[in-house]
Amino acid sequence: MRRKFTRRDFLKAASIGTASMIALSCGMIETPHPPPTPGSDSVAEPTDIPQADAGPREADVLVLGAGIAGLAAARTLVDKGLRVIVLEARDRIGGRLWTDTSLGLPLDLGASWIHGVKGNPIAKLAKEFDAQTVVTNEDNGVVYNFDGSEIPDSEYVMMEDLFESIYDEVAQMQDDTDEDMPLQQAFDQVIARYNFSPEELHRLQFVIQGNFALEVGADPDALSLWEWDQDEEFGGDQVVFPGGYNQITDGLAKGLDIRLNVNVTGISYGADGVGVETPSGAFVADKAIVTFPLGVLKQAEVKFDPPLRESKQSAIDRLDMGVLNKVYLKFSEVFWDEGIETISYIGEKVGEWCDWLSFETYVDAPVLMAFHGGAKGYAIEELSDEEIIAGAMKTLRVIYGNDVPEPDGFLITRWGKDPLAFGSYSHIPPFATGEDYDALFEPVSDVLFFAGEATSREYPATVHGAYLSGVAAAGLASDK
Repeated sequence: MRRKFTRRDFLKAASIGTASMIALSCGMIETPHPPPTPGSDSVAEPTDIPQADAGPREADVLVLGAGIAGLAAARTLVDKGLRVIVLEARDRIGGRLWTDTSLGLPLDLGASWIHGVKGNPIAKLAKEFDAQTVVTNEDNGVVYNFDGSEIPDSEYVMMEDLFESIYDEVAQMQDDTDEDMPLQQAFDQVIARYNFSPEELHRLQFVIQGNFALEVGADPDALSLWEWDQDEEFGGDQVVFPGGYNQITDGLAKGLDIRLNVNVTGISYGADGVGVETPSGAFVADKAIVTFPLGVLKQAEVKFDPPLRESKQSAIDRLDMGVLNKVYLKFSEVFWDEGIETISYIGEKVGEWCDWLSFETYVDAPVLMAFHGGAKGYAIEELSDEEIIAGAMKTLRVIYGNDVPEPDGFLITRWGKDPLAFGSYSHIPPFATGEDYDALFEPVSDVLFFAGEATSREYPATVHGAYLSGVAAAGLASDK
């Protein structure tokens, strides 16, 4: 079966660091023990990373955030012989790269994939750190109708062909329109030319949902017709880490001076260098690299003195954050299609419990994971854990029957509510452009530098984009 879902990483995903706890809920069902909390012993961390603010407060360069961008920047600078201190407000490294082990196996709550291994720096790091990867096959899937009946491959091919024909006309509008508009508006104009049946429209909306909300983290009405797809991609296989994505962040972090649980509240900068305010006192350096997520920058709770110049602040205001949330369910045994990787469900409500991934083929464990993206991704965050699990089980029992057992454990992400992310990764809304990513990357006064997925025009919303931006920012900081 052909599928178009090709960029699914929570950090496609995102993956830059930030300076505390995510609003993630994770728990065990029907046990007397309280659920593990973020940053508990269930989450693997390098043993040589300081767990508190300690040591010198002066450096050549301060790196703000210990996600992949911050770690890439710090590693690059240290390898050049500079004194570097990394400040991270969470009680762990990784930012939106987070591998949790509380269910007895490593499961990535944030980024999961390397998207295209050919020439991808994350693939190179995986080899360097001896991190096993497994190729995923998006064609290895099954699609179910709202009543639980399986949709034949031939029908799914027709659904995709219909989408592709519609999108061909939408893509033509990118060149033909004189003014930008929401991508959904373009879809609506094209669809209005046809006399689709209600079933055709419903299935078309399902495919549209999969190609945007579940890939970009935003629905078409939140995306720019002109610019939503201005980025570049690496070729080659899409792979995941059976042992967890934290193998990459742990490898980069070795030997770095990383201070956890340090909240940055203010950044002052000028010809004399940079001062960073925290509740426990100030840090000073010649330069600093800021890797806060776009969602955090948009909140403007970290005060810059002097304020950021208008071009950078306008870019922050114009770009936007989307969300892709995950629900992991661990069962006592596999009751679903063995050997299948992706399970799709065309429910009565498009976007709800429509996209599932089986981990049985990757780690030989009875684990399913469901995605919710865009507006549905935000909506699920308003539900209780009990309501979320009930919705998941209702869908699974429609597909596989009423004998489906309750899960032994679960993990639920709520990235939109995370006060140090406010979303999963960036996207370009109507009337913003790729130039806004460039503006966000631009240094300020030759002392303040920026990195993270939202500063990467070529590879935004990806782990490799965040990593490359960190390396690039470090290069600028060390050259000036």
